Amino acid sequence: MGYTTGRRPWSSDPPTPAGDEARAVRNKIFYFGLLVVVVFGILTLQLARMQLVNGEKYRLRAETNRLRQVPVMPARGLIYDRDGVPLVENRPAFAAAVVAADVPAGQEMDISLALQDLTGRPASEIEAIIRERKASNDPFTPQVIKENLSNEAAFRLREQLASLPGVRVVVKPVRVYNESVLMSHILGFVGPIDAEEYERLKDSGYQYDDRIGKAGVEYTYESLLRGVAGTRAVETDASGRELRVLGETAAVPGMNVVLSIDVDLQRRVEEFLKAGMGKSLNAAAIVMDVHTGQILAMVSLPNYDSNIFSGEVDQAALAKLSQDPAKPMLNHAISEMYPPGSTFKQITGAAALQEGVANAGTMIYSPGYLDVEDEYIPGKFHRFKDWRSDLGTMNFYRGLAMSSDVYFYYLAGGYVKDGRRVFQGLGPSRLADWARRFGLGEATGIDLPGESEGLVPDPEWKERNVGEPWLLGDTYNFGIGQGYVAATPLQMLLVTAAIANGGDLLIPTVVKELRTADGQPLQLKRQTVKRNLNLDPRNLAIMREAMRQAVADGSAFTAQVRNVTVAGKTGTAEFGERRPDGSYKEHGWFTGFAPFNNPEVAVVVFMEQGNGAGTAAPVAAKILDYYFNQLKVAKGNAGP
Repeated sequence: MGYTTGRRPWSSDPPTPAGDEARAVRNKIFYFGLLVVVVFGILTLQLARMQLVNGEKYRLRAETNRLRQVPVMPARGLIYDRDGVPLVENRPAFAAAVVAADVPAGQEMDISLALQDLTGRPASEIEAIIRERKASNDPFTPQVIKENLSNEAAFRLREQLASLPGVRVVVKPVRVYNESVLMSHILGFVGPIDAEEYERLKDSGYQYDDRIGKAGVEYTYESLLRGVAGTRAVETDASGRELRVLGETAAVPGMNVVLSIDVDLQRRVEEFLKAGMGKSLNAAAIVMDVHTGQILAMVSLPNYDSNIFSGEVDQAALAKLSQDPAKPMLNHAISEMYPPGSTFKQITGAAALQEGVANAGTMIYSPGYLDVEDEYIPGKFHRFKDWRSDLGTMNFYRGLAMSSDVYFYYLAGGYVKDGRRVFQGLGPSRLADWARRFGLGEATGIDLPGESEGLVPDPEWKERNVGEPWLLGDTYNFGIGQGYVAATPLQMLLVTAAIANGGDLLIPTVVKELRTADGQPLQLKRQTVKRNLNLDPRNLAIMREAMRQAVADGSAFTAQVRNVTVAGKTGTAEFGERRPDGSYKEHGWFTGFAPFNNPEVAVVVFMEQGNGAGTAAPVAAKILDYYFNQLKVAKGNAGP
């Protein structure tokens, strides 16, 4: 027997021939080559797309990264008082900014964290700004993220700019108001442009992070104060930093504005008004040239510090202003309307004279009240009281001088006694028409924003808005400036000025002239008279004399001024809810002009709580005394 190991003498897997191994290697090489060809084909197609299809797009983008048009912002015009006292300044201040287009993708948060450490602004807010600007149509304009940087913070940031692509330290002008409280309601302030304003103004050269006039003269004269932006063509590196300037179109500075306001008079008016307003939540006073409509002083209390809006807004201070019940940011001289009280008797009186309802010798007796039978319930009477019970029989002069309510009840609504009409009054429609002629119920056209139009009621208005018919009592209240009628202090000042100047209803202004950046004056061509009231000069003379008597020995005697003859009218208007004793809170008014024989200025004083003779007229007297006996003397007795 032969010997065996027990294993099969053959293998179950036949040996692979050498040719098969070579074939496997060749297959691997083929597929690898095919993969390389496909990859390079894709890259070639992508390159072709970039070069041929989108080549122009990327060329322009690269060119934009290298060559940029940088806006050159103009210097904002300055504002002066009528004597050349500077009221605003443009002070340079450092700010941290980001050019979103230059921030590399994926580094938004890293850069935001670094800026948080350097500026104190939360990184989340900075990152949101960067991403928003990247997605915008203008990612190349520097977006300020922190204003009013200290010198130390600005230097620290500059040291790190090399490691912070897209970050800039820029110098931004900050608007600083030298009389930031005294002149706040006239000057207003500038603030960051909002999204709606930007969309409206971007084609006029405004930038995404621009500042724009938000109130006062800054708002009304924005287009002139701003100037015209220039451009600078610059070459940049890969990080967006400027390498060299290739060309520049200079910016045109804004116009300078000269106000009609006398800042010395403004300061004294504020002083007198503050001292006399007592418990009033707010008060206002205005002094105006009766021939030109130029406002010489306009004070609204309380006022505010407009510098809180310079640079980064103090949110705590802004919240405090917004929540103050006295509404300090509202210009009470033009923006809020009140019942004018007996100052409205100027309108009722002038209308009655012109319409032939009364003349200088019209005699009316006041026993201290007027009883009127109810229009719907026979035998029921309503008593309309006079403010005094001993006025007796008066002609027109004394009726206005003593401010008799009964006298003006007659003029406004007439009187029926025992079923017989004993006096034919104006009636509500004619009275409303004259109130509108005198400018109530419409904007005065002053060159300040936010003025109220006031309210002139009539029977149709009451039916439409109250849902009740007009009654005789409504006409009586209308005739003495109560009930539904409402006006601003400026509107009542214009009524007085029209009586003083011969019947011209003026268009008031706070800007006197414009000047170029090099000081050349430019007179404003504008209308100064809205319309003439076409009042008979004899009737105007009667009105002026009656108002002179009111100050000389009538209800406005507390408005007397040494060496100056003043004519005027007080007003005490009820408002608010009736007290338990049947009384109301009262507004205090005075409006007048001086000198009587040759009127120069008119003045109005309004106090939210007070009365005409007791609080408003004495303040007006102090204002007129300062104007005629101190200010004009100090300035060589020159006119307004």
